[in-house]
Amino acid sequence: MTKRTRRTHGPTFKAKVALAAIKGEKTLAELAKLFDVHPGQITAWKAQLQEGAAGVFGSGPATEAVPPVDLKLLHAKIGELTLEKDFLFRRAQQGRPAERQAMINRWHELPVVRQAALLQVSRSSVYALPRPVPPARLAIMHRIDMLHLEHPFAGSRMLRDLLRAEGVVIGRVAVATLMRRMGIEALYRRPNTSKPAPGHKIYPYLLRGLVIDRPNQVWAMDITYIPMARGFVYLAAVLDWFSRRVLAWRLSITLEAEFCIDAVQDALARHGKPEIFNTDQGSQFTSAAFTGMLQDQAIRISMDGRGAWRDNVFVERLWRSVKYEEVYLRAYDSVSEARTSLGRYLAFYNGRRPHSSLGARTPERAYLDHLPPAMAA
Repeated sequence: MTKRTRRTHGPTFKAKVALAAIKGEKTLAELAKLFDVHPGQITAWKAQLQEGAAGVFGSGPATEAVPPVDLKLLHAKIGELTLEKDFLFRRAQQGRPAERQAMINRWHELPVVRQAALLQVSRSSVYALPRPVPPARLAIMHRIDMLHLEHPFAGSRMLRDLLRAEGVVIGRVAVATLMRRMGIEALYRRPNTSKPAPGHKIYPYLLRGLVIDRPNQVWAMDITYIPMARGFVYLAAVLDWFSRRVLAWRLSITLEAEFCIDAVQDALARHGKPEIFNTDQGSQFTSAAFTGMLQDQAIRISMDGRGAWRDNVFVERLWRSVKYEEVYLRAYDSVSEARTSLGRYLAFYNGRRPHSSLGARTPERAYLDHLPPAMAA
């Protein structure tokens, strides 16, 4: 077996790949195949470009004389950095394997072997070559998604048996792996046998017994898997609980917190703010960046019981409508096509589709009819 020669990519190539990822017109698998670069590296370059972009629009401070070294201050700073390193180390280990693998930077001064050890990532997975998802596997993922909507309580064993009954030869481990990749799990009330990991605070569920009788009282958010002809993307939506109106949504080729934060910021800018914001316990929603954004707006945070779909039932109903009335009727060839088509459907869902639970009104009408006159205008 010939050993693959380690390649060195220049800044221009990295910028080109990162810009393509930010543009979001192709899935991560398609970009990896196009540029022959590992998906984790694409994610890392994208993050580096976003972090450094602000420097383009501002000049650095003027050069000043180097002050004398204060040893006491230096020792205090070393202690502070040691505490911060320990904190970040623990936080990094709490993420999913795919999230931790995306943190690997092969061009950092810290050796890849050491990075993998710190993040508890298999070194072989870091060097693995990207492979597009085979069409047969995409078809199975599509069917799992449909079965999950029909039977949200079904775990990997039941889904395996349901697939086998349809003639699909697959094992339970393979089904469980695909479910993790799709970001879905069986939905049922589980005993509270574990506590949240340090650094990932889980907030209580605030909606039980609460009378929700006006717009902007409670907003909810969730993420769902969207199959495409070649690959898949993730859809995040912010929903007004009272009216069922979709206030903002975003599509992403990666399962990160950033596109969720972007959607919430868009909703806040256009619709004001809610009293309570409800999500599930996904790592995107328990991240410090996401919860900190809500706390800065003095918004109370509510989180579903783990695996309890009824705690966020209206978002689950939205996903069912989106998939059966839009996604499953099409096979998107590109991310831009998916974004355009989903935008057209969600505009229909908000402004033209009547809801029996709203007295045959549309979500948009129900939302606007109950706003204060100043906001409705």
